[in-house]
Amino acid sequence: MIITDWAWLYIIFLAVFVGYEVISHVPVILHTPLMSGSNFIHGIVLVGAILALGYATNDIERAIGFVGVVMATLNVVGGYVVTERMLGMFKKKVVDK
Repeated sequence: MIITDWAWLYIIFLAVFVGYEVISHVPVILHTPLMSGSNFIHGIVLVGAILALGYATNDIERAIGFVGVVMATLNVVGGYVVTERMLGMFKKKVVDK
């Protein structure tokens, strides 16, 4: 099954719209669990970017694929850093005597 360029464009715009709507309506109390779940999704995005880079046939596709892999990697790492920082706010402080 071949997906046309218009279908890809439609999928991208739909994903951006749905993502914005979902994230903008999340209560503050759910941000930490949401970040943990989104880290999993960002990992899948990274795998997809690596696969897309693997199927690249010319230099432009390779450059775009490389940028995609770098951005997805930064997104995964940044998500885990933010989640760890947020979870650290809930840990009890140990006071040395």
